Amino acid sequence: MIVNTIKLKQTAILTLQGLNQLLWPAVCISCGESICETDNNLCENCWNELLICTSADYCRRCGRDASKYAILEGVCPQCQGEKMYFDQIARSGIYADALRKMLLAFKLKGRTELDLVLGFLANAALQGSGFENKIDFFVPVPLHWFRRLTRGYNQSLLLAKRLKHPTAKINTDLVRLRRTSLQTTMANPSKRAANVKGAFAVRLGHDFAGKNICLIDDIKTTGATLNECAKTLRQAGAAEVFALVLAVVNQNS
Repeated sequence: MIVNTIKLKQTAILTLQGLNQLLWPAVCISCGESICETDNNLCENCWNELLICTSADYCRRCGRDASKYAILEGVCPQCQGEKMYFDQIARSGIYADALRKMLLAFKLKGRTELDLVLGFLANAALQGSGFENKIDFFVPVPLHWFRRLTRGYNQSLLLAKRLKHPTAKINTDLVRLRRTSLQTTMANPSKRAANVKGAFAVRLGHDFAGKNICLIDDIKTTGATLNECAKTLRQAGAAEVFALVLAVVNQNS
């Protein structure tokens, strides 16, 4: 009797799955191509593009592509001499192909469902970071309240909510004081740094003193925003500041 009941349940589940696939066929969450339900939200082409974007070695100081043989005392030739307030960075990949398309849609087109795949990539980067076990707080890079209102969400906070960690909590006590110009409109690194200088602060009663913080953001270009956030957290007493991003751009700059 129990065996028959189990078989009936299995048959019912398979029937419902087949009906669901017929009425609502699965599509790639990135490009919209038809896929099987077992394809984990992306088509084969998009998965292949992601593998290309996420497979290279990179500098754990700046996040740019770098062979492990080019790293000297923890820095690559491209970031030697750069002033950075964060101690180390982990990334999912480079800003290209499928990863770039998904990030643009996630950030600017309201495609928040992409956090399923992007969260998976972020967790993989976190696990390979080398600083996962040091983190006390995940701190998403904040948006100004007006941009948060017009966009409807902070993409960095959505990513932080997808991260899996046994003890670290999300902390939103880092805030943006003023509405800055979009960093994407500025190619010059010095202008980007000037644009965000003094733009961040921590709330009264924050709990950053002596803590290890991991900043969360979607894209790192010159690192000006991450640097300013890390500087603010250090001034608030943070012991170590790390960064976790989905993509790094300007590989040759």
